[in-house]
Amino acid sequence: KKTFRLGKTLPEAYKAWAARLETIDGAKSIGQLFDRYAMEEIPTKAPRTRVENTRALGRLRAVFADMPMMSVTPKHMYQYVDKAKQKGPARKEVKLFSAVFSKAVEWGYMRYHPLKGQIPMPLDEPRTRYVEDWEIIECLSLPCTRKKGSVLMIQAYIRVKLLSGFRRGHMLRLKPEKFTDEGIPIMPNKTKKTTKAKHVLEWSDALREAVQLAKDVRPVADSPWLFCNSAGDGYINEETGTASGWDSNWQRFMERILAETKVTERFTEHDLRAKCASDAETLEHAQALLAHADSRITAKVYRRKPVLVRPLR
Repeated sequence: KKTFRLGKTLPEAYKAWAARLETIDGAKSIGQLFDRYAMEEIPTKAPRTRVENTRALGRLRAVFADMPMMSVTPKHMYQYVDKAKQKGPARKEVKLFSAVFSKAVEWGYMRYHPLKGQIPMPLDEPRTRYVEDWEIIECLSLPCTRKKGSVLMIQAYIRVKLLSGFRRGHMLRLKPEKFTDEGIPIMPNKTKKTTKAKHVLEWSDALREAVQLAKDVRPVADSPWLFCNSAGDGYINEETGTASGWDSNWQRFMERILAETKVTERFTEHDLRAKCASDAETLEHAQALLAHADSRITAKVYRRKPVLVRPLR
């Protein structure tokens, strides 16, 4: 974000703001295009995406801001990734650049998208880590001297996550007051604009037990959140979409797991979500649990168990 002076009086402010909009509306350089995208598109995105897109635009701006729009070619994109120290983030920045150009076509700055279909950047290989059942047992058996919060809360969290497959953001936003007799309603943000599907995770005995355990071990019993900190507040910072307090708890938990149990390889919350999908009997069930609009993502990224094939005879 940048601040700039509009003027001493309201008429001066209107004039300065109109001039700024006129400059952006008649954008010719990549930097001016980035300005409009930052003003109109980034604010409409989820908090975490806003932060990531703003940082990515800053890195792209340092390289491309002064270039005319139509001078950018696929060659520039490949050179950008080749020179980047971290290839994965750079590829995502190229994807964002392509989205900016799509808006440029929509806004009438260009007749065609100069990068569309011409930069098939290879993505990082998906993780293959599958968390075994015995590793989960080790995690749930880790002793805790406290009666609430701390390790007990993370263990309850793991139980709920393995049954639901919810993303971290959904898990940390769960409020028992919103649960219904049918189950736990959830509207996945990533499918709001695609399938528009509303999901309800139906109750089972195991899910009811896991949720009740999570309630019982909260550090603040009357907190509105299923998982809360010692003050009873939720972990998600809605302005940035981050949960630094929860991330710190998870890291400390994993350090204890590696030091005090037979588990030798670290795993992430994303790996637990993948375990939920891998343990589902069918791809269709896994897709429904993870609320994916496309089953190909479920199969490629989240189904990590080997496929058992019967012999011919």
